[in-house]
Amino acid sequence: MVVRSVAKCAEITAGDRCQLRELLHPGKDALALRYSLAWARVGCGAATVPHVLRSSEVYYVLQGEGRMHIDDEQALVHPGDAIYIPPGARQHIENTGKDELVFLCIVDPAWRPEDETILNEQ
Repeated sequence: MVVRSVAKCAEITAGDRCQLRELLHPGKDALALRYSLAWARVGCGAATVPHVLRSSEVYYVLQGEGRMHIDDEQALVHPGDAIYIPPGARQHIENTGKDELVFLCIVDPAWRPEDETILNEQ
């Protein structure tokens, strides 16, 4: 059995500048998964840097409010919202609320550094 606590996972600053804690990744553990799962947060008034992944991605919002940008579309997002990000889409999310924006990231196939391109600094 594999059980991960967010509080016990090391926090890193991801390439897109969000704070990230990797919960499950088949390249780091002996897991029969295609996807990776991470917990992410974006501070008040902050945004991630626009980037592109070769993989598909899903964000599931746990806390806070934000504006999701995917290619030329944008939408307000709230707790309980799931956002599908297709492979190759230009994406970033901004925190528009008064609290931290916290969400889960599911990347399939699992996230790899060589599959991510950071587009520019905001």
